[in-house]
Amino acid sequence: MRHRVQVETPRGPAWLDSDPPAGPATSLLVLGHGAGGGVDAPDLVALRDAAVPAGVLVVRVTQPYRVAGRRAPAPAGHLDEAWRAVLAELRRLHPTPTLLVGGRSSGARVACRTAHAVGASGVVALAFPLHPPGRPERSRAAELDTGLPTLVVNGDQDPFGVPEAGPSVRVVVRPGERHDLRADPTGTAAVVVDWLRARGWAHGRPGPPGPDRGGNGSVVRP
Repeated sequence: MRHRVQVETPRGPAWLDSDPPAGPATSLLVLGHGAGGGVDAPDLVALRDAAVPAGVLVVRVTQPYRVAGRRAPAPAGHLDEAWRAVLAELRRLHPTPTLLVGGRSSGARVACRTAHAVGASGVVALAFPLHPPGRPERSRAAELDTGLPTLVVNGDQDPFGVPEAGPSVRVVVRPGERHDLRADPTGTAAVVVDWLRARGWAHGRPGPPGPDRGGNGSVVRP
């Protein structure tokens, strides 16, 4: 059952929506929202709905600027500072489960930039915005280079681009999806939970995706 609490950060209060599994948590997955959106985005809700029954404690974080009612995102440094404060409190409350961080779009970028600082073991990046639309020269690919196991799930029609895979970065491309990943959020969530299961961070066995596919019609970029 969803439980919302408010946490103070150096950039103002943040909201934490926590959804615990029925039994002991295998991992703690903390998710951030997109720049102008919120934690009820379809892909984040679908991931919550799929991960919790698999033994994952899911916490969705609303950044202080959104709590204050603003849609324009705060500067990157402010986002990262608030996120680190939230993660410190979550680790105090939940010190045992493996910590995983992620989110969609801007939230994925924040999770990548701070993953080492908060002690994460892995990253889930939904709709990672590789570059501003029409500006491929302004690549943000370096943010994905954390050295931690990272799953990127992007749509093949995303105007923000699709990252390339790397030694620690698995990229799954969802056919027909744009940046909002609204066409099939349940399928996107299944890709993520299969990845969590394959790494022992969720209960159950991953489904058989085939040699070059991510399951649910998705294509894995080698």
